[in-house]
Amino acid sequence: MRGRVIFVIGVSGCGKTTIAGGLAEQLGATFLEGDSFHPPRNVEWMRSGHPLTDEMRWGWLEALGQATRTEAEAGRDVVTACSGLKKSYRDLLRKVAGPCRFVFLDGSPELIRARMLKRVDHYMPATLLDSQFATLEPPGADEPDVARLEISDRPEVLIVAAAKLIQ
Repeated sequence: MRGRVIFVIGVSGCGKTTIAGGLAEQLGATFLEGDSFHPPRNVEWMRSGHPLTDEMRWGWLEALGQATRTEAEAGRDVVTACSGLKKSYRDLLRKVAGPCRFVFLDGSPELIRARMLKRVDHYMPATLLDSQFATLEPPGADEPDVARLEISDRPEVLIVAAAKLIQ
């Protein structure tokens, strides 16, 4: 039996890793961190303050979608943290990973910037947040498999809310 696939998506600094990891733990699912699938070239590019291009994202999304699909086809539920900023990126994940749900972590640029400035040891500088919002295509009514979650609450509250949204 195929496992459930859930992608936790949003701009950098919105809490994808925290919420996806906590959700995976709550569901007894495998957690995949999308950042760990970026090739070194992408990481260095972002670390140096440059936003990724679509061309730089396609291979990363393919690899992440395939790893997610492999987990699901092995019968394991899987929660994957991934930016999924554009509809075309989410469409590719749907195609590669198979049937899935998305939880879109939505918050104001001010809140997310404040969170990013508190992070340590992350390659994505807060200076790239504007480019993330410029790229973002918030999911609309034409994507019924996406649930929106406003991120102003504490992580433990958001994890419970995310679990309810995907049931």
